[in-house]
Amino acid sequence: MPGAGDPGKDPRPRGGAQDIERLGQSRFGNPGREYGAYIGEEDDHSGGGRDTTGPLADIIEATSLEASQMPSFFDFEVTRIDGRSDLLGALRGKVVLAVNVASQCGLTPQYTDLEALHEELAPENFTVVGFPCNQFGAQEPGSEAEIQTFCSTTYGVTFPLSAKLAVNGPGRHPLYAWLTDAANGQPGDIEWNFEKFLIGRDGRLLRRYAPTTKPRDSGLMNDIASAL
Repeated sequence: MPGAGDPGKDPRPRGGAQDIERLGQSRFGNPGREYGAYIGEEDDHSGGGRDTTGPLADIIEATSLEASQMPSFFDFEVTRIDGRSDLLGALRGKVVLAVNVASQCGLTPQYTDLEALHEELAPENFTVVGFPCNQFGAQEPGSEAEIQTFCSTTYGVTFPLSAKLAVNGPGRHPLYAWLTDAANGQPGDIEWNFEKFLIGRDGRLLRRYAPTTKPRDSGLMNDIASAL
């Protein structure tokens, strides 16, 4: 897999593209791609095996008429966890890591590193945004007020959160219909809590990551570095 060994030996032609692997290693001090997985309970797993697979140079540099005509991430109306409107409009122009979250999941401790990442990179116009969802094992049963209190008191979360929404099925929120649309290159239902999507400053979807991909996974960090 390109980047799995010596990132300097990626055989794919790049043209004028930067070596994103080396950029990420320099930015975050990563020795290379590492794919650790946390499995906290039997049902917290990812069968699809999606994860970071290589540099984002081709994705970031590619432009097309079709992509320019699609709505951007920031165009969708999403209610904030406190009931106010337009969660995403205020994030326009930032690099975003979007995560569907839950409070009673074996992966819930990912909140710690998600918040740390958010705080560390906020000065570079980066943000994490969480979307509470109760569709996986009923692991987000509380009200918005209860979720907000849990996140702030247990994990010190300061990054923005939405009101509870559906990410799969007939009631799927339009944002998640867009994120999982084949036209965006990352199709398929959300597998479990804490699946992640990296969004560029222009609102385009750059990459999708499995629920068990840790926020500090070196591949994910390299991809963030390339987008900043």
